[in-house]
Amino acid sequence: MTDSVFHSFPAPAKLNLNLLITGKRDDGYHLLDSDFRFIDLCDSIDIALRDDGDIVLLNPIPGVPLDSDLTVRAARLLQQASGSTLGASLRLHKRIPMGGGLGGGSSDAATVLLALNRLWGCGLSRAALMQLGVQLGADVPVFIFGRNARATGIGEQLSEISLPAAWYVVLHPTVHVPTATVFKEFSRQVLTGQASFSTMRTLATTPQKQNDLQSVVCQMYPAVNEALSALRECGSPLMTGSGACVFLECGNEDQAKTVYQSLSSRFSGFVAKGLAAHPMFDGE
Repeated sequence: MTDSVFHSFPAPAKLNLNLLITGKRDDGYHLLDSDFRFIDLCDSIDIALRDDGDIVLLNPIPGVPLDSDLTVRAARLLQQASGSTLGASLRLHKRIPMGGGLGGGSSDAATVLLALNRLWGCGLSRAALMQLGVQLGADVPVFIFGRNARATGIGEQLSEISLPAAWYVVLHPTVHVPTATVFKEFSRQVLTGQASFSTMRTLATTPQKQNDLQSVVCQMYPAVNEALSALRECGSPLMTGSGACVFLECGNEDQAKTVYQSLSSRFSGFVAKGLAAHPMFDGE
């Protein structure tokens, strides 16, 4: 039996304002040091309660098996951890490009955990939800944390950072970049001396931002390098995450729109506002 009332919840995208790869654990996970910023491009997830315990995704993503979908996995994980006998019907509205380094899948999973924790009355703390989230992916905890953050470890060690208001031009090259493939190639380059782990963090007060995966992705996907080159005519762009999206920070909306309009005939993309916190952050 399903409650016919759907509740809608936002799942924002993120940008990595810098991304240093500082090492690699024995289990294969890479260690990183990165500043995460939420932006106002959001997926949305409609959720209706079920009393039969089933987790149903009403609009599966083509090519993604149900058992691999992060929203379904998140709901089932919370069921298991909380002992809830309730279920949920999920309807996902995707706006965040997939395979773009914007964290859409991780954000969707985090929103499901946050929303169902509330709707099912589980009562788990934000810290407990973050511990569940890291089982789904290294980027999931920051979305549950709910504030712009510096992430270390594999991404689960988080500390809040304060960021000034900013607007961003984000370009999405027409390639899908598999995160695992990029990290594998980065590791290969470290082993062969073509790349190295970062040992010193770029200070947030300096303009020199970097993404240690950017050169690897540009070698593998010329379209990413092309988008970065176009944005360099207007400033100092950076790739976010493991790509493919690249971005340029602007001081105001008008500047961002002007830059994007000059490039929109050549590249897909959008203008986004930096957020001070996740839309579902409640100050807890």
